[in-house]
Amino acid sequence: MEISVRKSGPYIGVQRGKYWVGEAGAEMQFKKLKLVKPVTHGIHMGFNYNFTQNVLGYDVGYWVKFGRLNLTYGGNLVLRTNFSETRYGVAPVVGFKLSQFHLQTGVHLLTPSTSFKETNTFFIAVRFVLINKRDWDVDRDRNKKSGDKKRWFERK
Repeated sequence: MEISVRKSGPYIGVQRGKYWVGEAGAEMQFKKLKLVKPVTHGIHMGFNYNFTQNVLGYDVGYWVKFGRLNLTYGGNLVLRTNFSETRYGVAPVVGFKLSQFHLQTGVHLLTPSTSFKETNTFFIAVRFVLINKRDWDVDRDRNKKSGDKKRWFERK
């Protein structure tokens, strides 16, 4: 028997580097329940805003957690704008996940600019994901040989 779970919900958080930045968005997590070597995958998308410097940002990202050590590895595609100039790039991240809290640290590798510097290069962020949907999938036929299963295009 194989059991999978998909969890999703909104998140709120704060990011700190040179500047304080508030974040909000949505995250979805995928996990197969196993006793040995469990793997969790997560995708998220959200926005962030620096109120003091008037900088808006958008993030889309992925992370993965191997085993039970709770360390996560991932990356984000990022866009930052001060409404006069826009910068975009990537952010490799390493984190620690405990329950619904996710602490991450990383570096924003953004396109160069001479005038738009009011964004975090190195950062640490903490998020809280409010899981409001949980989908379970139980596959009882896992031990059958692949030849025994009917294909989706075959008639029953």
